[in-house]
Amino acid sequence: MFHLTDVLGKQNLVIYFYPKDNTQGCTKEACTFRDMYQDFTDAGAEVIGISSDSKASHIDFTESHKLPFKLLSDEDKKVRKLFGVPSDLFGLIDGRVTYIVDKQGIIRYIFKSQTQIGKHISESLRIIHTLN
Repeated sequence: MFHLTDVLGKQNLVIYFYPKDNTQGCTKEACTFRDMYQDFTDAGAEVIGISSDSKASHIDFTESHKLPFKLLSDEDKKVRKLFGVPSDLFGLIDGRVTYIVDKQGIIRYIFKSQTQIGKHISESLRIIHTLN
C-alpha cells in the first residue's frame, strides 16, 4: 500500500500515468525514466508510475526491465480520475500524462505526452532542478 502523504513534504515527485505495461511506448517511457532515475534522485525527486494494470503485471514489468522506481496499480482508475488524466482514442486507451509535484504537494507542471513518448522526461528533470 502506498500513501502519497508518506512522501509529500519530503521530496519533489514525478508522477507519470501511462496506458499499459509491456507495450512498446510504455516500455520506452519506463526505461527512459529508469536510465535517468539516478539523475532524478540526485535532484531530490522520486519517480512514480501509475497505470490500471494489476500488481502482478507491475511486478513482471518491473523485474523484466529492472525498474528502480515504484509502479502503482490503479485498477479502478480512481487515482487517474482524481488527477484528471484523460483517455485517448475515444476512451479506449488510458492517457499518458506526467505531473511534476513540489514538496508542498502543488502540481507545478503537467505534460500530456501521448504522442511524444519520452521527450518530456528530460524536461521534467530540468523542472525538478528549478524547484530546489
